[in-house]
Amino acid sequence: MALSPHGGRLVQVRAIEGSNEKIKELSENSRIRVSEETRVQMLNISNGVLSPVTGFMGKADYENVIENMRLADDTPWTIPVLLHVPDDFVAGTSDEITLVDDNTRPLGILEFEELFSISKKEYAKKVFGTEEEAHPGVAKAYASSDRVVSGKLKSVARLDAGGFENYTLSPKETRVLFVEKGWKDVIAFQTRNAPHIGHEYVQKTGLAFADGIFINPVLGKKKAGDFTDEVILETYQALVKNYYPKNSVVLSVLHYEMQYAGPKEAIMHAIMRKNFGCSHIAIGRDHAGVGNYYGPYAAHEIFKEFPDLGIQAVFFREFFYCNKCAGIANEKICPHLESDRLSFSGTKLRKMFQSGETPPKEFMRPEVSQVILKSKTPFVE
Repeated sequence: MALSPHGGRLVQVRAIEGSNEKIKELSENSRIRVSEETRVQMLNISNGVLSPVTGFMGKADYENVIENMRLADDTPWTIPVLLHVPDDFVAGTSDEITLVDDNTRPLGILEFEELFSISKKEYAKKVFGTEEEAHPGVAKAYASSDRVVSGKLKSVARLDAGGFENYTLSPKETRVLFVEKGWKDVIAFQTRNAPHIGHEYVQKTGLAFADGIFINPVLGKKKAGDFTDEVILETYQALVKNYYPKNSVVLSVLHYEMQYAGPKEAIMHAIMRKNFGCSHIAIGRDHAGVGNYYGPYAAHEIFKEFPDLGIQAVFFREFFYCNKCAGIANEKICPHLESDRLSFSGTKLRKMFQSGETPPKEFMRPEVSQVILKSKTPFVE
């Protein structure tokens, strides 16, 4: 029997075939031009990734999330889902609003509920734990309007997956797939990077006790220096093909813009993978972190506050190569000195690739390295 979605129901928003002209007919009153991030949120709301959320949050849910890390009905939730609108936006006479992209192409219909304002500084402090604009999530919050519209997403146009359709599975699809494979215990692995040996050891350690692993790389807007979407997917294809038993992995991408909210984002990552049908999620060092804003294992600690989350977090210490152990280890099982250890430094790996150097096999599988070295633009600029 499949695990229950978050909140007990997998949200499915009606998709309008035909869609642009039909949506135009449905609502000719108020229109809101939305960002690419909001378009992706609409995709994730419509196919159940963000269950039980059915649209953009109202004031009651918003305030409860930032104060208590729960929706108004007490369901665990840590980062608000908001629809920012321009300062001069005025709701029309209709109770429906058409959401459009930059080319005024209709994307969906929102059932208008309320228009309210938020404090961007309060949002930054309570979601990211800092008001410093050097934090990318805070900078994005400050650049947004402080006025937001809430409402249920009534219908959507057929939203594309940006050219990654063959690797974009909905929660409804993964739930069926896991049952067909006979998987009961499924561990999710969240990533925004090409895989090095440390990542592989986390995945395989989790796979050792689970029936299967759901590798779910994040595709979408990232910060400069991150790997590009194409490279992330292609490197994981190479890793799974060459180093995993058949039928042990489901590789599917998640369209999502990283918030870099550290521990609070770790909870959201767990909720989304619960909706995909996973029973467990791997949480490593500095999960969803950036800079020095969060402790290296802050994302481990926050799960203690959510005994009712409904998905089990599996915590991992950072893996490294130990010369004395002559293999991969972590601080929990290795007694040797720091001088004996080689860490899987992302900065070091990037410098190697930028100079055309192939990392040693102790750091990264050669098939993975070759994908990166062959790419003309492996990193976000």
